[in-house]
Amino acid sequence: MIWELPTRLVVGQHITNRDPIGIIMRYLVFNGILTACLLALSLNATATDYIHLYLDADQTGAKASGIAIERGIRTALHEVDNKLAGKEVRLIIRDHHGSSVRSKKHLEEYLKDDRAIAVFSGLHSPPLLENLAYINENKILILDPWAAAGPITRYTKGENWVYRLSVDDSKAGGVIVESTLKEGFNKPYLLLEDTGWGKSNFKTMVKALKKNGLKPAGTQWFNWNLGKNHAKTILRKIAASGADSILLVANAHEGKIIAQALLDLNDEIKLPIRSHWGITGGDFPAVIHHDLRKKIDLKFLQTRFSFVSSKPTAFSNGVFDTAQGIWPEALNSKEDLNAPTGFIHAYDLTRIMISALKGKLLTGNTAQNRALLKTALENINTPVRGLIKTYHKPFQAYDINTPDAHEALSVDDLVMAFYGNKNQIIIDRK
Repeated sequence: MIWELPTRLVVGQHITNRDPIGIIMRYLVFNGILTACLLALSLNATATDYIHLYLDADQTGAKASGIAIERGIRTALHEVDNKLAGKEVRLIIRDHHGSSVRSKKHLEEYLKDDRAIAVFSGLHSPPLLENLAYINENKILILDPWAAAGPITRYTKGENWVYRLSVDDSKAGGVIVESTLKEGFNKPYLLLEDTGWGKSNFKTMVKALKKNGLKPAGTQWFNWNLGKNHAKTILRKIAASGADSILLVANAHEGKIIAQALLDLNDEIKLPIRSHWGITGGDFPAVIHHDLRKKIDLKFLQTRFSFVSSKPTAFSNGVFDTAQGIWPEALNSKEDLNAPTGFIHAYDLTRIMISALKGKLLTGNTAQNRALLKTALENINTPVRGLIKTYHKPFQAYDINTPDAHEALSVDDLVMAFYGNKNQIIIDRK
């Protein structure tokens, strides 16, 4: 703003020159005060006109999954001009490297952020499992688009602040077992990572086998950063057990090592692998490429939508077109969408969050805003269209008698899939 500085004062009907320097100084002081006031008002408006969402995920070891989740969130937000309840949204990205300790530091950062209302989690279950009491005791609202361990959404010692739109391992193990048995295999060997995620799958897989009058041919546990020689030793042990298949629960890094070991032993061991979806969260298909995969019988768990093998609709095409418009260099075609599960789930979950806040007013009180979103998520009464399905009341208030209250997907949304020759994920229609 520019002010014209007079050098004359009007006194009655007379115009007289008087102390022009003093007049100028008084005007400068006035302008300074006015500018400061306007700046303060501007800063205050900025501080109250935007909110934070956090993404706390592995952006290093399982980088593809972290990128996919971020893109799903941003695509859904782009559809509403990056605003929630009339406020601009800023997405804060944090990399926990799969570490529960790092993840807790990010949760502590969230708690100190008076603009933050929710945290999206990533591929790994252990950071959520190990911090679950801290999350719920401190009322940290978690939106989970990937981590699958059953207990994540079933906190029984107080309020439950975790909501999932993803595979639920209380059901996943059974789907993997049932699909394997339908293929004619009845001596599966369980090869599981030694974490809370692996252990939750062990329980459900054993239960599903028992339901069919069977038990595992054996069970082998392994730690992260498995070496190839150790993997070969494990595979030889599995082959010697008389197993006719391997049920694998692993992330991409260990999945690659096991696949490479199986390829090295291809002349002596030919066992089909039916895997959890953890292997799809990294660079598994790039390393174990199409020519190598032709030598391995591999299928893995997914949810019931694929950009490349599901029947396209105007809606799904529109979602991809939006994403492609945001990242034109990275997404030349639908096959370029790596770790697509992360994108699909994060997109649908963000749309649910947007629907929950529609018509709501956020205040300057952070605790109230987080509680408002929690209540709103449990009281969505209008259908929310997503890529996997249209969601009708996806969440409800949790109690011990409604264990699936914070699960947006059901067993009917789970399928098996495989990689195509362009590394695309194709749903198995058998």
